[in-house]
Amino acid sequence: MERAPKRLFEPACGTGRLLYALVKKGFRVDGLDLNPKAVEFCNARFRRHGVRESAFVADMSDFSTTWKCDLAFNTINSFRHLCSEREARGHLQCMGQVVRPGGLYLLGVHLTPTTVPPSETESWSARRGHLAINTHMWTNERDTESRIERFGIRFDIHSPSKSFRITDELVLRSYTPKQMNRLIKSSKCWDVAATYDFGYDVHQPIDVDASTEDVVYVLRRKPDAS
Repeated sequence: MERAPKRLFEPACGTGRLLYALVKKGFRVDGLDLNPKAVEFCNARFRRHGVRESAFVADMSDFSTTWKCDLAFNTINSFRHLCSEREARGHLQCMGQVVRPGGLYLLGVHLTPTTVPPSETESWSARRGHLAINTHMWTNERDTESRIERFGIRFDIHSPSKSFRITDELVLRSYTPKQMNRLIKSSKCWDVAATYDFGYDVHQPIDVDASTEDVVYVLRRKPDAS
């Protein structure tokens, strides 16, 4: 970017964990989510800390704003919740209206490789104080024709007073590297400036090929047509 970003935007911001971390670093932040309860949680946290309540409820495939940002980010695969090509393209086009020309959109996507078997399970853990959450995700179904994948997901939550489990299913649209490149091109808003893995090391870009799974696309907003 030719200048340091000041205003940041996160579609599918959820409860605003990343937004709050960024606002504490001095950035002006905005976010949207389809879940009103998540948006209220985010804004309530902002309110408690004297921060502008900047999260709003909207569909990330069909929204508009009266302002533009310097940089947007959606790095944890939420984009794949858009289960049709129309919705996915609509999202990229909406983002093209929000991000200023020359600005960046950091889009994290778990791709479907075509030359190696895809990963079938994933587990991770998080802890804050005496609260610990262990998460496990596994493949239930892959339909290559409809490009819909279903994943089971389980959260095991532990605190000093109780332990419990939440089980759910995620329904996501799949993308091979070629399909993702075709979608980005069809939006007519973005150039791929760089690609990284989920290690987020800015000094180690990657080349995306048919064996790649985890990718952060650094998309640069094209100049407006003169």
